[in-house]
Amino acid sequence: MHNILLLLLPSLVRHPIEDDETFQTVLCPAVVCTASWLCVMVLSENLVWSGIIGSIINLAAVTIERYLKVVHAVWSKKKVRNWMIYSAAAFSWLSGITYNMAVNSTTTAVIDGLCYASVIWESRVAELVHGIWNFLSFYVLMVLLFSFCYWRILATVRNQARVMAAHGAATGPTTAAQTQSNKIQSSVIKTMILVCALFAITWMPSNLFYFVLNINSNLTLLEDAYYAVLFISFLYICANPFIYALKFEPVKRVLLGLMPWKKTGDEISTNVDNTGT
Repeated sequence: MHNILLLLLPSLVRHPIEDDETFQTVLCPAVVCTASWLCVMVLSENLVWSGIIGSIINLAAVTIERYLKVVHAVWSKKKVRNWMIYSAAAFSWLSGITYNMAVNSTTTAVIDGLCYASVIWESRVAELVHGIWNFLSFYVLMVLLFSFCYWRILATVRNQARVMAAHGAATGPTTAAQTQSNKIQSSVIKTMILVCALFAITWMPSNLFYFVLNINSNLTLLEDAYYAVLFISFLYICANPFIYALKFEPVKRVLLGLMPWKKTGDEISTNVDNTGT
């Protein structure tokens, strides 16, 4: 990953024409600048990891929003506004881009035509501190946050179910609207629990790999091992849409509505019912 030969005009980067004044003053700086940006933005996987970090922060924001809405329902209705939710979503993605750009731009460099991505640290201490902070912030803290929030959510939902059961026995059966609302809320909670559990499992190998790589300075990056753990992590990203499509009722209804054969079947059933009546 790190020692990748630049494909963009490598001979010009590595062998400048010293006696050509135009090349030295115009072309050479432009080529070096382009090569540096290619290294920082593409070869260092900056764009990919900016999106991944943003999605992790966004998942934490969604978890907190679910926690407040279920566990602190009254406070959430009074205090939480739509602009806060939109701001949290924007912050998630912008912070992921900002953080990754800051790290990659200061630790990535082109040396003798080779792109060294995220390995040029000012000191061993800085690399060690960042490795520990990255592991704690984007994995350990997230797993603890998911565990706490959804444990409290499940406890609250179970308590509400017992209260509603007792209330229903005293006043009569619940309405169809209440039943549908409870079903949707339960679907949301189950889906998010599955998403967070899958995150904890699939992202563990890559986070441990990066953590050990930063802790032990004698280890070198093995590309086969790196791409193996990255493949496991990317399974989470690939599985997410299918989880929402299969488990999340509102998404399932929208997707079913987009299927032309489903619409045709519903229309035929409606016409048969109308004809029978």
